[in-house]
Amino acid sequence: MAELNFFVTCPKGIEYLLADELKEFGMEPFRNAPAGVWASGTLEAGYRACLWSRLANRVILHLADVSATTGDELYQGVQDINWQDHLAVSGTFKVSFSGQNEAIRNTQFGAQRVKDGIVDRLRTGDGRRPSVNPKDPDVTISARLHRGTLAVGIDLSGDSLHKRGYRTEQGAAPLKENLAAALLIRAGWPELAAQGGDFIDPMCGSGTLLIEAAMMALDLAPGRKREGFGFQRWLGHQPDLWLALRQEAERRAHEGRQGQCPRIAGYDQDHNVIATAARNVQRAGLEGVVHVECRELDRFALEGDWAVQGLVLTNPPYGERLSDRKQLGTLYHRLGEVVRENLTGWRLGVFTGVPEFGKSLGLRSYKQYRLFNGKLPAQLLLFNVDKDSEVAPKEIGEPSEVMPRIANPERAAMLANRLKKNMKTLGQWARKQGIGCYRVYDADMPEYALAIDIYEGRIHVQEYAAPKTVDARSARERLAEALAVIPDALQMDRAVMVCKQRQRQTGTSQYEKQGTSGEFFNVHEHGCVLKVNLRDYLDTGLFLDHRPVRHWIQRHARGKRFLNLFCYTGAASVHAAVGGATRSLSLDMSKTYVNWARENLALNGASPRYHQVEQADCLAWLEARPKAGEVFDLIFMDPPTFSNSARMEGVLDVQRDHGRMIEQAMAGLSSEGLLIFSNNFRRFKLDESLAEMFQVEEVSPSTIDRDFQRNPKIHRCWHIRHRG
Repeated sequence: MAELNFFVTCPKGIEYLLADELKEFGMEPFRNAPAGVWASGTLEAGYRACLWSRLANRVILHLADVSATTGDELYQGVQDINWQDHLAVSGTFKVSFSGQNEAIRNTQFGAQRVKDGIVDRLRTGDGRRPSVNPKDPDVTISARLHRGTLAVGIDLSGDSLHKRGYRTEQGAAPLKENLAAALLIRAGWPELAAQGGDFIDPMCGSGTLLIEAAMMALDLAPGRKREGFGFQRWLGHQPDLWLALRQEAERRAHEGRQGQCPRIAGYDQDHNVIATAARNVQRAGLEGVVHVECRELDRFALEGDWAVQGLVLTNPPYGERLSDRKQLGTLYHRLGEVVRENLTGWRLGVFTGVPEFGKSLGLRSYKQYRLFNGKLPAQLLLFNVDKDSEVAPKEIGEPSEVMPRIANPERAAMLANRLKKNMKTLGQWARKQGIGCYRVYDADMPEYALAIDIYEGRIHVQEYAAPKTVDARSARERLAEALAVIPDALQMDRAVMVCKQRQRQTGTSQYEKQGTSGEFFNVHEHGCVLKVNLRDYLDTGLFLDHRPVRHWIQRHARGKRFLNLFCYTGAASVHAAVGGATRSLSLDMSKTYVNWARENLALNGASPRYHQVEQADCLAWLEARPKAGEVFDLIFMDPPTFSNSARMEGVLDVQRDHGRMIEQAMAGLSSEGLLIFSNNFRRFKLDESLAEMFQVEEVSPSTIDRDFQRNPKIHRCWHIRHRG
């Protein structure tokens, strides 16, 4: 059988594990790449990887490397590939394109050129040609652009291989199946299972670790339950070879069940999550093998006959589910107590995004692996549960409170004078404009890296994280000094001041709850009433820098149908409704902010019949458009720079995805309508191809109000209209 080249993708951080696994399938890895491995092997080895890989996302059969320094060069290189060996003239396909360079800055443009090359290669004299089917294609073409070269291949996988078929529902913070498998391998579960060890997850969520552990112990192929693979309608498919591999997998599954099965159990305090886990276990065909039960960690106890050795592996909750650090410290402390009391001689693995809490377990970690949960950095901490590993648990709480104190009176006086001056000029301006919330200081002095905002009698202070060149002790000293100066300089009570540290946020962390004070209050802006909260979230519910954009919408909304994508708390929708919009639709993925937006609209007397707010993944919503009769005259789109929320099907990268999002949104814009597109990614570059399709005007300078003049790059904004 001929030797072929494959690119096998995986979650970032497990490339070396994947390379070892591919060797088991008869492949020969020859280069690791970020989130993937290049390997050579036969088609049989490629099929085995699709059926048996516990770690891969996709298995891509490499066809050619195409020079792609220009769009035309890419097109010609793709057209030169022998597509008749892979796709019928009457067949369907889709192109999955990633990457960009100077010539190809938009994935949609790149995918279009690849599609053109394939279609023109296969087009017959009578005009017949393959068609694009994005939902159920015969073949998926993988096109990965890096600098001047495009790697073109056939995606043999179909859906990502982490989708085993047993998990159609999930808990609040799910682990992907292949990441769960990687954790089990790193923790040594295959060896422990072979030696007769058992497995426990005391905070099992939807049961992914349990099911993956059982599949490993019973030698069940991860792909057994999948409905289909990407190669099954590919012209190069060898059905007899595939059938033989499926039959082999069934024989191994039967033999695996005949042997001694380890005891595998999972517990969780949430009844609904345990019900989900039980259904996942049933779909995986593991009833009677995996036991799940609703039980709090405090009630954990071994019952029945358990092995003297085994693995406890868990992914404790963090983020939205347990935002309070004291609660989290208590949870880790109790986990350590439970394991030490009940499971001496076992191994403990904790996969966590807050590894500092590992010190609360009362055990010394013998190994730490740096991994990623999606885009979020995390660690797998491994412990031996024995007397030699025991250490005194450490309490990890909030950093000690910074107490107001002036260390350098001269420096503090300079800050006070600047604040008084700013407050006088900006306060007068804000009152005349009917603005209740405004920025009074934005790192005006390099010694005090703060943003200070006024919210109608309250002070919101954000400390920008100090660069590595600044000593942490010095940064705390300056913050203490600022906290001492600010209330007096602004002539406000210290009790109305809230201070946070502002850092670069990843994933959904910018939207996560930071506290539980519930201190909401109303503020006013250009005749609108808006609800804010200074304490419980990183942001307050109102992006002050977008005030001019909202006011523009208010002044131009009369008689318009308004769409607010990524609406956050719906402030722009409020301005549209107050400005006389006949209808509005506001979309956001967060239930918290959808409810917040509804309350904001209600505060301003907007009818819910005509001004609707819906919880939706905007990417999926745009993909499903256009909808008959649903046209808007004014659209506002201010997407996050990046999002990989568990509620989304994919990942949003504004630089990569904005071109496609804008084009999709424009399909729902009336002929005389306007799309306002904005974002705050500092290195953002608008896709040049948009100017070829639409009338595009950057209006950023006019959207920077007086209180943000020191920071004119805080966001950028464009007006986009249909051409003539």
